[in-house]
Amino acid sequence: MMLVRPLLLAALLAFAGAAEAATHRFVAMAGGEKVGHLVAEVDGRTAKIDFAINNNGRGPKAREQITVDASGAPVSWAIAGSSLFGSPVRETFSRQDGVAQWVSQADQGEAQVSGPALYVPNDGSPWALGQYVKALLKAPGQTLPALPSGTMRLQEVRKITLGEGASAVKLTVYELSGVDLTPSYVLVDARGDMFGVLGGGLIREGYEAHLDALTTLAQEISLDRAKAAQAKLAHRFDAPVRIRNVRVFDPETMTRGPLSAVVVFGDRITSVQPETDGPAPEGQVVIDGQGGTLMPGLHDMHSHTSLSSNLFYLAAGVTATRDQGNDNERLLAMVEGLESGELAGPRIVRNGFLEGRSPYSARHGFIPESLEEGLENVRWYADHGYWQIKIYNSMNPDWVGPLAAEARRLGMGVTGHVPAFSSPDRVLMDGYDDIAHINQLMLGWILDPEEDTRTPLRLTGMARAADLDLNSDRVVSTVRYMRENGKALDTTAMILERLMLSRSGRVHPADAPYFDHVPVAYQRYRKRSFVTLGEGQYETDAAYQAGFGKVLEVLKLLDDNNVQLLPGTDDGTGFSVHRELEVYVKAGISPAKTLRLATLDAERYFGRDHELGSIARGKLADLILVEGDPTTDISDIRQVRMTMVGGVVYYPAEIYDHLNVKPFAAPPPVTPAR
Repeated sequence: MMLVRPLLLAALLAFAGAAEAATHRFVAMAGGEKVGHLVAEVDGRTAKIDFAINNNGRGPKAREQITVDASGAPVSWAIAGSSLFGSPVRETFSRQDGVAQWVSQADQGEAQVSGPALYVPNDGSPWALGQYVKALLKAPGQTLPALPSGTMRLQEVRKITLGEGASAVKLTVYELSGVDLTPSYVLVDARGDMFGVLGGGLIREGYEAHLDALTTLAQEISLDRAKAAQAKLAHRFDAPVRIRNVRVFDPETMTRGPLSAVVVFGDRITSVQPETDGPAPEGQVVIDGQGGTLMPGLHDMHSHTSLSSNLFYLAAGVTATRDQGNDNERLLAMVEGLESGELAGPRIVRNGFLEGRSPYSARHGFIPESLEEGLENVRWYADHGYWQIKIYNSMNPDWVGPLAAEARRLGMGVTGHVPAFSSPDRVLMDGYDDIAHINQLMLGWILDPEEDTRTPLRLTGMARAADLDLNSDRVVSTVRYMRENGKALDTTAMILERLMLSRSGRVHPADAPYFDHVPVAYQRYRKRSFVTLGEGQYETDAAYQAGFGKVLEVLKLLDDNNVQLLPGTDDGTGFSVHRELEVYVKAGISPAKTLRLATLDAERYFGRDHELGSIARGKLADLILVEGDPTTDISDIRQVRMTMVGGVVYYPAEIYDHLNVKPFAAPPPVTPAR
């Protein structure tokens, strides 16, 4: 009997372990199409994960193994694979005897831990979100310390039933927050297992038909959150608002004037006068600019707008964006909310996304299967008030001309990438008003015509830019054509700088001004590589550094040739707009000219400069108050104290507090009307 009991116990334990073994399968979706998978093999407290995304010719790929303790907190974690553009990933974490240790792309370190703590990986899969929910549900107050730093919080948002009858699934939506710029929303079933990620396109395999319902749910939750933020953060005044003791930046003359007072009533500027020492008239709200710079709001000419990015834009002083591709219905609903005042955010100029069908397709807007279908898509965009169409990488080059002609017939403009196997000269002659991304222009001068820019080559190919001769016939002829025909460039130079020059474990100088202000997950995300060094003749650090140096030369060349530059980011944090302007100055463009490009010239491009883009009586009150003088030091643009959109006031310090970001500048003193 003494021998039987251990054998029986071992058999029972083996049976229990087998009972816990399970396979969890998820599908990653974008634009209604499958773009990846996540498969987790769970055996007891250990999970082995296979995760891969392939969307727009890129995506992370990882194999993970995670082991957790009885609290649900990880005790070991290993990740191997590649990041967004293929940079290799090897990340490990362990917790033993009260000591946690980790090594990632971003950093390596250790910390003393006295209880459960949740490691935030630099390159993990969404599987971790479900594990965090399990651990936080067991934790006091549903809060746990995060590693390397910070605190993770869990809050139940709502309960739902997905489907009907025998196939119905009861789910709970949880909000995870505290360690990143925006919260995550995780769906969990009655057993406590992850069912999907709202807004992330990840759903349990077999339930893809319910994705539209979950997308609608995600939008409802995001809208509720955004409306609450608007109610909390927007300051509206019934009385005239006098912004006094400010120096007004005039983008026409590119100068900063003497101390002045600017009065706003409703959504319009009603007066711009020299400052006086006397008291303000009765019945006016007074905002003391304390000698700062009052200037028109900034523009991001390449955005992909979201409800969360709207707040980041306002905090950065951005009052208008050009949306270069989005979910069409969601964008229309967002614009309606902005125009009604229910939502906070900049003015949005909508561009309609058109992509071709290929294994590398991006899932935004429309992907027509034929030219006739593409022409119908153009008409849909025109009927819904879009300003331009945007053509993308996989579009058939022979369709560009007819699509552009139809857009022009309907009163729209044309922008976009240079489709693979086409050229900048061809798309400009086919009807583009501007090219999106400076690398899309330069690759036409660098690559061989048969090389495929639908792949990460559209980034890695820029390592060859150092050898580009800017006096060559092909460069000179393209620049001449752009100048003589009024063609523009949507630059997004800062995103190219980030992708080419970010290095594992280092804080790039572009990120240093805000790095200590943001949560730990975003800090770690910024300390990563996007390119793989050491593979081939060009893929060296020196080649990428020299290649970006050539980007700066091209910016200056285009500006010297009076080719309009459209400052854009392809990002949504707001910080990136400031960096884009710093890059212009680094290229040799004056700070004052850079500010004009980001304000009045952008509105001239939109054809709205009679209403926006400068500070003058009768114009719409889209203004920002900046501490310091960005006409002499462009980096002062990071110190935004107040943003006004259509007369509604926002204080970036309040917005950043709301977003779990340490503020950069204090609000100005405000005296209520008397």
